[in-house]
Amino acid sequence: MVPGQKQDRAFFIIATVYSSAVLCTRLFFWLLSVWRKEKRRKINTIEEPENMDEVLRLWRTEDTSSEFSLYDFSQIADATDNFSPKSKLGEGGFGPVYKGVFPDGQELAIKRLSARSQQGLIEFKNEIQVITKLQHRNLVRLLGCCIHGEEKMLVYEYLTNKSLDHFIFDPIRRASLKWKMRIKIVEGISQGLLYLHNHSRLRIIHRDLKASNILLDSELNPKISDFGMARIFPSDATQATASRLVGTFGYMAPEYASDGLLSIKSDVFSFGVLLLEIISGKRSSGFQYNGEFYNLLEYAWQLWKGRRWSEFIDKSFGDEYEMEELVKYLAVALICVQEKAMDRPTMRDVVALLSSDGITMPEPKQPAYSYAKLDESVNVTVLSSRNDVTITTINGR
Repeated sequence: MVPGQKQDRAFFIIATVYSSAVLCTRLFFWLLSVWRKEKRRKINTIEEPENMDEVLRLWRTEDTSSEFSLYDFSQIADATDNFSPKSKLGEGGFGPVYKGVFPDGQELAIKRLSARSQQGLIEFKNEIQVITKLQHRNLVRLLGCCIHGEEKMLVYEYLTNKSLDHFIFDPIRRASLKWKMRIKIVEGISQGLLYLHNHSRLRIIHRDLKASNILLDSELNPKISDFGMARIFPSDATQATASRLVGTFGYMAPEYASDGLLSIKSDVFSFGVLLLEIISGKRSSGFQYNGEFYNLLEYAWQLWKGRRWSEFIDKSFGDEYEMEELVKYLAVALICVQEKAMDRPTMRDVVALLSSDGITMPEPKQPAYSYAKLDESVNVTVLSSRNDVTITTINGR
């Protein structure tokens, strides 16, 4: 074979192999794309009866002494005046919440999950699975649910005084929550979290503790609500990596926001932020001071270092608080929002610190986010836009 023919043959072989490789690669990625689309289609077209049977089975396997009810859609529609805007109590990340009144006068709060929402179905199943295991005076009670085609609703006890943020961030209503009442609310929240972390049958990480998820009853006793984002831990587990990052701007622990690392210390961080808000009457992010925007943690830290504690407190208290008590609660809040999870106390420690007088407090270190704005700490997808913004990213770190 002459040299020119050898070159042509070699070129032909190389071109054939290259074309085949490109074709096979494209075919592979096409098949992979088809497989992924089919997988997503199966996930998004979950057979409703099977999943609803699973939800109800979860329910029925709980304690037979639990008082849960299955409500008819017509009952819920009548109780809410066909979901009238006048009955609407608020809007969450997965749908609106309505007040319902039954013919016998019983008042209920009804969370109506968004139709056709796969995320809503996950929350629906999760909330039933979690909250039916919980019995504590500082946790809201789930009374039942309603399943009607694509409609999925959770029915709770109705608490007359709405949520904590309705009071502490309002320039007029905040005055009705005096210092002693706020201390009572803080203690109730801490007891509720202690129960979730240590005393319930399973260890529960709430993951979205914030002022709008603290409901107040007729005597202004606090009840932690909204367990759709809660995570169940084995009782001996201390840390896990979350497959979904969920939470709210300003309340998320740094290790959870950046790396998806979840533990009971994640809730402790959120509790610390909430405690700062309760003391000051100021929101954790978007806080303005001297013409510049700071987050509340930075502001609290600067005043703590300068021993200017009285400047941090909500001015509606007047002179009714004890300075020693204020310093104690401010110190507890700051040690709860430490940068490293290992430097934060457990809720058992927090309860002990809050209930003891004359105890030596650990000296707080510089808290997390005291060098940057909280709302820049994590890149997320916004699910709902309110004063408190709930966020979810589906991909874990």
